[in-house]
Amino acid sequence: MTLTVRVIAPDKTIWDKEAQEVILPSTTGQLGILGGHAPLLTALDTGVMRVRAENDWIAIALMGGFAEIEADEVSILVNGAERGDNIDTEKARLAYEEAEKRLQTSESSDNLQEKIKAKQTLKRARARLQAAGGMVN
Repeated sequence: MTLTVRVIAPDKTIWDKEAQEVILPSTTGQLGILGGHAPLLTALDTGVMRVRAENDWIAIALMGGFAEIEADEVSILVNGAERGDNIDTEKARLAYEEAEKRLQTSESSDNLQEKIKAKQTLKRARARLQAAGGMVN
C-alpha cells in the first residue's frame, strides 16, 4: 500500500508525492506510518522525518508542527522544513557547533529566555545536520 504524503511549510510545499513508509518525530517519540494506518492527529517535534519512496529513504528536517493521517493520506503542516539533500553538511555542522557553544554559554546565565532560545536553536541545528547525513551524538 502506498501513502500520499504532503509536507507543507508556510512558504512552500516541501514534499507532495507517494511513499511506502513515513517515520515522524512526534512529541512522544518516533512514529512509523504504513499504508492502512489508523486515523491520527499528532503534534510533531523538531527533528528528522524519513520518507521511503521508490525504495530510497529521504530525510527532511522538520521544525515542529502537526500531522494528520487518514485514509492513506499523511498531511504534515510544519513551521519550517528542509530536505536533507538541500542542506550543506559543512554549514549545518558549523551551525550545530555554534549552537552547542551558545547553549553552554547560556547555562551559566540567569536569563531563562536565553537558555530556552539556545536549546531550541540547538535542536533545529541538530535536525538539519542529521537530515543532511551528518552524525550527531
